Amino acid sequence: MRTILMLSILTLALCTSCKRMLDEEIRSQVSDEYLSTPEGLEDGVKAAYSTLRTFHANELGMTMTVFGTDTYTMGSDGSYKFINEYTSQFDPRTTYVRDLWNNLYVGINTCNAVIDRAPDVADMPEEQRNIRRSEAQFLRAYYYFTLVQQYGSVHLTTSETKEATTTASRAPLTDIYQLIEDDLRAAIQNLPAEQTDYGRATKPAAEHLLARVLLTRASSEAAKDSDYRDAAVLAEQVITGYNFHLLEDFAAVFEQGAGERNEEVIWAVQYTKNAITNGADADADGTGNSAHRYFLMEYDVLPGMNRNIQDGQPWKRFMPTNYTLDVLFADRVNDTRYKKSFKDVFYCSKPGTYNVNGKQVTYALGDTAIWLPGYQLDPVVKASKNFMVIEPQSYTKKLYPTLTKFLDPQRPDINYEFGSRDFLAFRLAETCLIAAEAFMYSGDMDKAVTYMNMVRARAAYNSTDEAEDATHRQAMLITAADLNIDFILEERGRELLGEQLRWYDLVRTHQLVTRVQAYNPDGGKNIKDYHVLRPIPQDQIDRTEGGSSSFPQNPGYN
Repeated sequence: MRTILMLSILTLALCTSCKRMLDEEIRSQVSDEYLSTPEGLEDGVKAAYSTLRTFHANELGMTMTVFGTDTYTMGSDGSYKFINEYTSQFDPRTTYVRDLWNNLYVGINTCNAVIDRAPDVADMPEEQRNIRRSEAQFLRAYYYFTLVQQYGSVHLTTSETKEATTTASRAPLTDIYQLIEDDLRAAIQNLPAEQTDYGRATKPAAEHLLARVLLTRASSEAAKDSDYRDAAVLAEQVITGYNFHLLEDFAAVFEQGAGERNEEVIWAVQYTKNAITNGADADADGTGNSAHRYFLMEYDVLPGMNRNIQDGQPWKRFMPTNYTLDVLFADRVNDTRYKKSFKDVFYCSKPGTYNVNGKQVTYALGDTAIWLPGYQLDPVVKASKNFMVIEPQSYTKKLYPTLTKFLDPQRPDINYEFGSRDFLAFRLAETCLIAAEAFMYSGDMDKAVTYMNMVRARAAYNSTDEAEDATHRQAMLITAADLNIDFILEERGRELLGEQLRWYDLVRTHQLVTRVQAYNPDGGKNIKDYHVLRPIPQDQIDRTEGGSSSFPQNPGYN
C-alpha cells in the first residue's frame, strides 16, 4: 500500500476559537528530525486534524454518508448520482471511493508518526506530551472507524510509513476494532475534560466516540458480549459527568457564529473565514465547509428571486425523500423539528412585477415570494396568495424543502464556496440516542426511555401558554412499549438529519437494503445486499504486491 508521507505537507487544520486560536502555518518539506522536536510534534498533531476536513461537510463526505439512504435521494444536479442509485457505475474506480480511502490513510500515517515519536520528544512536559499523543490516538481511532464502516476489513498499520510500500493485507475486523477501542481507552485516560484550544479532542469526546464504536461493533461479526453495556455506560458518563446540556431550542444548536460553540456540542471539526486556510484557490472540495451548497432547492429562477448570499448556492445535490417529509416529520403539531430543519419561506431578492398564480404581482425587496407550506392547501386559499406556493404534490428534483442546518449567509459573496461553519461532529442529542439504544439492548428500558425522552421533550413546541406547552410535551413523551430499533432509527432521522450519520446507522442496524428499497425510489431499484460495503479502491489492489490475491475486493464489485 502506498501511503503519502504527511511529514512533507504539514498543513495545519485548526482555526479560530472562542477561547484561543491555534497558530495556522503551512510548512513544506519538513525534515524528519523536525517532528521529533516539541514544535514539530505540535505541528504534527495539528496536521493530523486536517484529514477531518477531507470528508466532513464537503461533497465527498456528504455523498458517502447522506446519499443512498432512506432519508435523502438525489436532486437534479451532480456527477455522483450513481452512488445514490447503486448502479454498476459505482465501482472500484469511483473517485470518491479512492479519495476517501487515501485521505484517511494520510491521516492515519500522520497519527502514527506522532504516536511513535511522542515518547522520545525532549524538552516537552510529560503531561503535554501525553495529551498530544492521546489526541493522535483519538484521531487514528476515528479514521480507522470511518474506514471500517465504509469498507469493512482494511489494512492495519500502527507504525509510521516513510516511503512507498507495495505490501498490504486486509486485517480481521476483530483486530481493527480492538485497535480502535485500545486507542480510545488510552485517550480517555490521558485527555482532559476541556482543552484550551477549542476543537481539540477531549475526554468526553473520546467517550462519546467509543460509545458510538461499541454500538456499531455490537451488531457486527466482531461483537463482544459487553458492547451494548459498555456503550451505555460511556454515553451516560458523557451525559451526566460534564457540563453539557441540551439547548432548549433545537434551532439554536445550529446558529452560526458564536452560537455554534454551545453547551450541546461535545466536539466539532473546525472551519474558518481565513481564505488561506480554506484553500480559496483550491477546487470545489477545498478545506472550507461547503455543506451549505448541497441541500438547497432551485429557488433562484423563481419569481421575485435571484441567487443571493442569504438563501445560498442551490447545487441541488440532496433531496429529502417522501419518507423523510411524510413519516419522520409527520407530527408538526407537537414536534418543532420540521419547522426548524427546513426553510419554508423565501423573501424577494429581485424586486419587480411577475406573473404568479395567473395574476400580475409586484414584489418589493423582502416581500414573501415563495412559500412551501408542507401540506396541500385549499385551492381557494392558494389562489388568494400573492406569492408562489409550492405544495408537496409539486415537489420535483429541483423544488423541495431546503435543509437549513448548514446554510452560511456569512460568506463574503454569493460565489464563495468555502463556508466557515464548524461541523458539529458530536453533540449531546446523539449521545442521548446512543444511550437509549444501548440501554434498550442491555435490558434497561427505564433508562432507555429516559434518554429518548430527553431528546423528544426538547423538540416539543413551547409558548407562553403553560397548559398548551404541557400538552405538546406530553404528546412527545414515549413509554417502553413504544421503543424499538425502528423507533430509534426514526428519531435519529429526525434529530440528526443530514449530519453524515444515516448511511452508517442503516448499515449497523442491518436495515440499509430494506429501507432503501422501501423509501428511496432512485436507489431501491438496484441496491443489493453487498452494498453494505463500499468497493475497495482498484488503485489499492493494483499497487499491492499479489494484487487481488493479497488484497481481495469486497463481494459484488469484482
